[in-house]
Amino acid sequence: MLPRLFFFNIMVNMTVYASRCMSSICRAIALSVFLSGSIAAWAYEETTVSNGGTVTGTVQFSGELPLPISFELRRYPDPVYCGALSDGSGYRLLRTVAVGSQQGLKDVIVTVEGIEKGKPFGFTETKLEANICQFVPFVSVMREHHPLTVTNLDQVSHDLQIYERDREHVFIMFHRPALTKSGTSDVVRFTGNRRDISMQCGMHPFMQGHGLAVENPYYAITGLEGSFEIKDLPAGTYRIKAWHPTLGEKEQSVTVAANGTTSLGFSFTAK
Repeated sequence: MLPRLFFFNIMVNMTVYASRCMSSICRAIALSVFLSGSIAAWAYEETTVSNGGTVTGTVQFSGELPLPISFELRRYPDPVYCGALSDGSGYRLLRTVAVGSQQGLKDVIVTVEGIEKGKPFGFTETKLEANICQFVPFVSVMREHHPLTVTNLDQVSHDLQIYERDREHVFIMFHRPALTKSGTSDVVRFTGNRRDISMQCGMHPFMQGHGLAVENPYYAITGLEGSFEIKDLPAGTYRIKAWHPTLGEKEQSVTVAANGTTSLGFSFTAK
């Protein structure tokens, strides 16, 4: 028979283990409540904005344009179909920087950071198309826990891959083996502070796209003229960010007056 001391030690160890488990569970519950409270505290609040202000501006590019990335079509599936957009010599060119005649920079997402309440946030879905082996538009805004719908207009299949990334890492979000012409949709869920999204077709690597998650309705995307306008801002001082998928990010502070208009400009150069 085992000595009584042996059973006594077992009972003590079990009591200590149970105590530690309960302590861990309590800490986990407390952390969960804290995080839930923090998330709720930082959630965007919709309200009526009267006498709102406006931020306008331009984003320009200076310096020499980056060369387009060249892909030899015969190395990838569907070279004839995807070759409908080519340089005429069997190569598909991917231009990651688009500039207008007045040096305006296209595909820059301008956002107002840290605003806790303001006009209604009616953005419910991001819509993309796969058209002639390219994602249209090349740059999109997205919203956490809202659907990203990709519709394939091509007569060939695509291998849709979407990644989220921060400054140092890349994380796969989802990978659909076949994007058929019937289309597909998924709910994009972001993690941590990563809001930078990259899209690519695994079959056609020249087929790429980018996105940025926004946390409030105060944003704009520039066209070839490089201009932007963000309306109905409550009076106050804000951080304005201009983000480009390959050229990086710029930030400025701006004060918006009631019924006023404030202008600012951003300038990007090739890396």
